[in-house]
Amino acid sequence: MNFTDFVTHHGKRVNKEYFISLIQVSRTDGKIAPEELELLYKEGKKFGLSEPEIEKLMATQGNQPYHAPYSLQDKFEQLYNVGVMILADDVVTEKEKKMLKRFAIEAGFQDKAVNHLVDLLLKGIKNNETEETLLEKFKEHLFK
Repeated sequence: MNFTDFVTHHGKRVNKEYFISLIQVSRTDGKIAPEELELLYKEGKKFGLSEPEIEKLMATQGNQPYHAPYSLQDKFEQLYNVGVMILADDVVTEKEKKMLKRFAIEAGFQDKAVNHLVDLLLKGIKNNETEETLLEKFKEHLFK
């Protein structure tokens, strides 16, 4: 098991750093909006976290490093979820865009792909495009 993972009382392995990254994104504009809080609980429950476990992680302060998964699909899924978190309150700040770019760079995407990826995610999510559709569009851009 990776040192950044932990096992919940349900026995499910969760990448703590990734969930904390989502929390950091929700705090980028200085406060966690009700829509962002709702999304954090929804994502936490998908991981199998209880409400007290989610609240304990939300109490975590400071920046955690982001360690991206290996596969393109897993990286894209995490960045998609960050985009969903950014758009949860229908306001996209420059700080939030910078954080998404930082995560994309830390995920290993080349500089020339990062801006396209950020725009694709934010516009696509806003237009209710599925993660799968956006991933296919991104792959077309990457491999042309």
